[in-house]
Amino acid sequence: MSIEIISSAAAPAAIGPYSQATRVGNMVFTSGQIPLDASGQLIEGDVAAQTHQVFRNLQAVLTAADCSLSNVVKATVFLRDMNDFAVVNDIYASYFGEHKPARSTVQVARLPKDVAVEIDLIAFVDTK
Repeated sequence: MSIEIISSAAAPAAIGPYSQATRVGNMVFTSGQIPLDASGQLIEGDVAAQTHQVFRNLQAVLTAADCSLSNVVKATVFLRDMNDFAVVNDIYASYFGEHKPARSTVQVARLPKDVAVEIDLIAFVDTK
């Protein structure tokens, strides 16, 4: 089985030696997305604004991989401050609705570009 590199112009390009996502078989693994717009500029705003941008990026990458948030089986949320958990959790829930993928949430000492939130996902491509 080969690894397919996934890329979307609607999400920020990778800023290092990695891809936006990879696909192996019917599984898709996104790289962590931070609140950069598609041009690579850090968006202004609080953790809520940053979280919405992260989800826009993730949706764009998943679309390029022929799937969507409804195909997500696992999410990992990295927070600069666990005091932001409730805000991020409410926004997270608004994107997933009744779909409840497995999830880990951790507070980290620092994130790239000193952002407040980063999220990565594992999804599947429905081949039916």
